Amino acid sequence: MDEETFPEELADALVGIQRLLRRRLRAGLTVPRLRGAEVELLRLVESRPGVGISDAAKELYLAGNSVSTLVNQLVRDGYLVRETDPADRRAARLLLTEAAETRLRAWKARRAALVHRHVTGLDAADREALRAALPALRSLAVSLHEEAEDS
Repeated sequence: MDEETFPEELADALVGIQRLLRRRLRAGLTVPRLRGAEVELLRLVESRPGVGISDAAKELYLAGNSVSTLVNQLVRDGYLVRETDPADRRAARLLLTEAAETRLRAWKARRAALVHRHVTGLDAADREALRAALPALRSLAVSLHEEAEDS
């Protein structure tokens, strides 16, 4: 793999893995599937309980009205609670419901089991290469995140 094609090949591999994970995790669901943006919002609220809609929009790089639409859907579906922010009565704070917490736990467990099954099927050298690549992949994610914040 040469330096010129490496960035495209890396991006293709990452996108391909993410797409396959999503498809495999959707298979066998007994509840209506959540879209990627809905899962991202639920995961954000899980990590930052009480986050506001505008902060969520900034964090997810989405328009505020798009996040508002997602919030309305997730509230309707019983996955989010929207509370009035006591410091600013015009703003809302977002919290997960028990149903969302249960669903996220199940999703994480299924995802971990799926990845574990496939990683353990690789030879030792490939497993070690993936382990060694994690810090670099995390640094790449931070760099992409910082660039998005600057723009």
